[in-house]
Amino acid sequence: MQETVNTQPFIEHAMPEDIAVVCRLFEEAIAFQRQNHYIGWKSFDQSFIERDIQKGLLYKIVNGGQLMSVFSICLSDELIWREKEKGDAIYLHRIILNQRFKGEKVFIKIFDWAIAFAKQRQLKYIRMDTWAENSKLISYYKTYGFYFIENYHTGDTKELPVQHRNLNVALLEYMVTG
Repeated sequence: MQETVNTQPFIEHAMPEDIAVVCRLFEEAIAFQRQNHYIGWKSFDQSFIERDIQKGLLYKIVNGGQLMSVFSICLSDELIWREKEKGDAIYLHRIILNQRFKGEKVFIKIFDWAIAFAKQRQLKYIRMDTWAENSKLISYYKTYGFYFIENYHTGDTKELPVQHRNLNVALLEYMVTG
C-alpha cells in the first residue's frame, strides 16, 4: 500500500527538534529586513524561543514536510497591552515566514487558526503588534480586519525577548464574532 503525504498545510506545536530550523528562519528574516531596509529585529533570543516551545506557545505551519512559518501565541500581554489586557484575547507574536513560501498567503492560515482558537476559548480579540514605522505591514494586517489601536514604545525589560525591547510598535486588534 502506498503511503500518502499530506500536502495540505497544517498547524501544530513546534518541538525541541525544530529549534535549529526556527533559528535559521529568524536569521533569514533579520537578513531580509536589513537587505530591504525595513525596520525590524536586530537579533533574537534563542532561549526565549526554546521556552516558548517548552510551554507549548510556539506553533509551526508544515506543508509536505516543509516548515512554512512559525508564530508564537500568548493569552496575556500586560507588558505591551497594559490596561487593555483583560484576559479576553489571543496574542500573535513573532510571525516568521519561510521566504520560500512568499506569496502563498500563509498568514491566512495563522489568522483562520487564531479565530478558531479564540472562538473555542470564548475570547473576544486577536491582538498583535508590529513595527509602527512599517505602514505597508500595518496596511496588510488591516486587510484581514485588524484595527489600529495605538502606537506604543516597548520597555527595556528582561521579561521581553531581546527582539521586542525598545521598539515603536503599532498595536492591532481584530474582534472575533460569533
